[in-house]
Amino acid sequence: MAGEAAAAAAEVENALSLVADPTSAAFFDVDNTVMQGASIFHLARGLHRREFFTTRDLVGAAWKQAYFRVVGVEDPDHVSETREAALSFIAGHTVTELEELSEEIFDETMSHRIWPGTRALAQLHLDQGQRVWLVTAAPVEIARIIAKRLGLTGAMGTVAEHVDGVYTGRLVGDMLHGPAKAEAIRALAVREGLDLARCSAYSDSVNDLPMLSLVGDACAVNPDARLRAHARAAGWRVRDYRTGRKAARAGLVLTAAAGALGGAAAAGLRRRS
Repeated sequence: MAGEAAAAAAEVENALSLVADPTSAAFFDVDNTVMQGASIFHLARGLHRREFFTTRDLVGAAWKQAYFRVVGVEDPDHVSETREAALSFIAGHTVTELEELSEEIFDETMSHRIWPGTRALAQLHLDQGQRVWLVTAAPVEIARIIAKRLGLTGAMGTVAEHVDGVYTGRLVGDMLHGPAKAEAIRALAVREGLDLARCSAYSDSVNDLPMLSLVGDACAVNPDARLRAHARAAGWRVRDYRTGRKAARAGLVLTAAAGALGGAAAAGLRRRS
């Protein structure tokens, strides 16, 4: 159901008549593939600054984001807890409100975290007349904004339930994660007349193997260790745009965590002052 909901909510920004290669497309994961870190955390931090929720809520997410950013390994439990919490924070707010704030938050905290190398890969597909979609577990609203800002075709993401334009705090189906991404791509391929054997997919996480294995051209971008090993064995392309070495990042984990938590605490003090 998550995949069907995501495909149904996918927006096509570019008219099909303007696409030179209508049966081929590229699909990009977002977190640590297109953008450094977790997009949902950056969104949550921006919403916290606008007093959507408490500093205590953000502190828990800050540690998980610091770990993900430094170690570069996606912990499914951390991801699930952070994303579900962020979705619950928007309950009672309107879709229009979140979309407008997400535009601001992207400009403030996300735009400079886009990996230039991955953006160039997406542009290559666009230049070849192919459509490019983001496929992410993040809320579809922020996914659409990222796609729009990068000049991509559209996005598929986790769909939050809303009634009369107001969020209920529940999801339509489940998060768009793991196998659900592949289901969303299959549904979109049927709708848009795509030949998946001629399509490409990009991700950093072994959790996205269903999506990567679905297309004829898979590429591991900033991959975790398991995905890197699988990609090499399968003969997939590997692109790593991160700087430094894993050892250096691991040595900085405590510093990064302290900085993240300190920033959250400072934000809380400013709010109370």
